[in-house]
Amino acid sequence: MLQKTRQKRIFLSAPHMSGNEMMYISDAFETNWIAPLGPNVDAFEKEIATCVGVNEAVAVSSGTAAIHLALSLLDVKRGDKVFCSTLTFVASANPILYQGADPVFIDSEPETWNMSPQALEKALQDASTDGKLPKAVIVVNLYGQSAKMDEIVTLCNQYDVPIIEDAAESLGSTYKGKASGTFGKFGVFSFNGNKIITTSSGGMLVSNDVEALKKARFLATQAKDPALHYQHSTIGFNYRMSNILAGIGRAQLEVLEERVQARRLIFDGYKQELGSIPGVKFMPELKHTQSNRWLTTLTLDEKVVGTSIHSILNTLAEENIESRPVWKPLHIQPLFKGVKYYPHCENESVSELLYETGICLPSGSIMTVEDQIRVINCVKSATMERVL
Repeated sequence: MLQKTRQKRIFLSAPHMSGNEMMYISDAFETNWIAPLGPNVDAFEKEIATCVGVNEAVAVSSGTAAIHLALSLLDVKRGDKVFCSTLTFVASANPILYQGADPVFIDSEPETWNMSPQALEKALQDASTDGKLPKAVIVVNLYGQSAKMDEIVTLCNQYDVPIIEDAAESLGSTYKGKASGTFGKFGVFSFNGNKIITTSSGGMLVSNDVEALKKARFLATQAKDPALHYQHSTIGFNYRMSNILAGIGRAQLEVLEERVQARRLIFDGYKQELGSIPGVKFMPELKHTQSNRWLTTLTLDEKVVGTSIHSILNTLAEENIESRPVWKPLHIQPLFKGVKYYPHCENESVSELLYETGICLPSGSIMTVEDQIRVINCVKSATMERVL
């Protein structure tokens, strides 16, 4: 019997090079700017700051490093509280533990899948009553969709609590015409290999507080005091981005808008072909916002669809197509067992429902039309739809 030929792998979000990366990389080699820092780093920081409309940006080794620096700048210490979105990757919360602080997780709400202002308000009220407000609130913009920033900013201003906006997945997205990542005291972007633009690995801390980011640069370069010898008076980190990787980022940033439009077209294609299946709902886009649609995500009502999300995931895997469940909420992760959690409503945990019913489909801008048709046909097959 002939063995079935395995088709090419379709990744969830593969890197997509622009073509200009080698120009910046070659310049770094020719000028011998190989170590961290250099002209590409300086230029990349300025270009990101201009792109999103902030005063300053600091290029670092990862989005996680950027969050860690933001918490350090806010003087988060052992025993402090930090509120954080629960429906996110663990990197959003790990830096809280680095500082010895205590995370408190906040549920999602249905219209954006992001932090629930309703749950946040209850958490802030309780913290105020206890006399121990959080040192920061980390708000995550999931899969490219901005959270309800008006409501969240209003609440945090009311209690004088600074916001760290984790926009790792939402570079290129907007909320009421303003760039994602620019609503808090600090904003964070990631350039991991799977993000909408990549530097292979890397991140960016942005803010309008120029003095704070000056200190961030100091901390990110091992906190070296201004002395001829190596002198250190405070704990620092080895968090700066290399000049080579910053060159990749500069080329990638040139095509950011193209990448956003490509991913939005992929989302539209999925919605057109799969949106009519009973029990299937796509991640909403809040009015007056534009998501970069970093990943196309949908939920399935298993009783209506007639199959489980795991069955669909398995069907896609059998066809060499990468897909994932929606993020497992942090408050039900073993690492955070027993951590305080505020649900959207008393008897409604939106994040848990999304995890139980949600799937992320391949969404990389490098996907071909044929790739997407393969994914669509697999999903239709798994939901017992017949492809015409």
